Amino acid sequence: MDWYFSQLHNGQKIRKIMLVSDLPLEAFEITRYFTKDLPERLEVGLVVFDRFKPNPDYESVVEGVRVFKESGCDAVVAVGGGSSMDVAKCIKMFATLDESQNYLEQTIVPNSIPFLAVPTTAGTGSEATRFAIVYYQGKKHSVTDDSCIPDAVVMDPNVLKSLPDYQRKATMLDALCHAIESYWAVASTEESRRYSSEAIRLIFDNVFGYLANNPEQNEQMLRAANLAGKAINITRTTAPHAFGYNLTAVYGVAHGHAVALCMKRLFALTVERATDACNDPRGVTYLEGVLREIARLMGCNSAEAAAKKFVEFVDGLELEKPQLSEGDFDKFTNTVNPERLANHPVKIGEEEIETIYREILA
Repeated sequence: MDWYFSQLHNGQKIRKIMLVSDLPLEAFEITRYFTKDLPERLEVGLVVFDRFKPNPDYESVVEGVRVFKESGCDAVVAVGGGSSMDVAKCIKMFATLDESQNYLEQTIVPNSIPFLAVPTTAGTGSEATRFAIVYYQGKKHSVTDDSCIPDAVVMDPNVLKSLPDYQRKATMLDALCHAIESYWAVASTEESRRYSSEAIRLIFDNVFGYLANNPEQNEQMLRAANLAGKAINITRTTAPHAFGYNLTAVYGVAHGHAVALCMKRLFALTVERATDACNDPRGVTYLEGVLREIARLMGCNSAEAAAKKFVEFVDGLELEKPQLSEGDFDKFTNTVNPERLANHPVKIGEEEIETIYREILA
């Protein structure tokens, strides 16, 4: 990585980096490079920012921007999963905005602050996307700009060695759902489908070795997650993600696990409605072909078989299902993102949301 930090950025050498991570840095061999090798070899200063939690809030990001400026940092490095990436992206995007105003109410002005990412999970694909999630007054906000896509990404399979079993499974499911959703999305393109198809293939080819924590399969799963991230960077997500956010917010279910629980029902629903409720302007024949292709990538001979295989795949991971509460359904119904539903390949009416949630959590 010396090449990245020794080159000139905007005509100047990097002098001090902000390392954004909510993880114990001593747990990863690669972080020795940032904490010891980089300062010694290239005389680059380091400031660590870790004052945030999963699903980071706006106030944490504001604190990160303050530290970035006051410490004289001129580059950002993110080490971690989706939350670390989100915070680092927001710090980069907000660092050149007016600090006297709410950053979320300002127009992002693209900047060239150097940004390197080291993902430590094989799932979110956040290192490949222009999106960052931050919570403000309890509500989820998506901040978007192409300038927050990292300039470079380091994929080190060694970072997955100590990944807890639940996170290993949940993040893999996130990558798989990204790939499937992107493939069938109304906004899909030929390029996004190339990324998605390779991601789906890599996940199913390497799942057993990955679950057994084999280095070679860990590396392939990192690649799959990155490709799925590139796909959703083009298309955005669809209904399973729109439904899944509530399960994370209310029950504390890991994001990938929550989305997969929703996908179990919504995959079958999509297949069932492909002919009669197609939402893709390219038409029914196109959508049916897309579903057949997803089935082929999953090793199935029909879309119906693929939907069934997805259920069996998730159930086989033996993840605990959240206990539903009757009072939560009103909250769920009113907070599903309609933009994500519009990108889903079949029509889903607002009046159906509660029924679908009941089927998901039955």
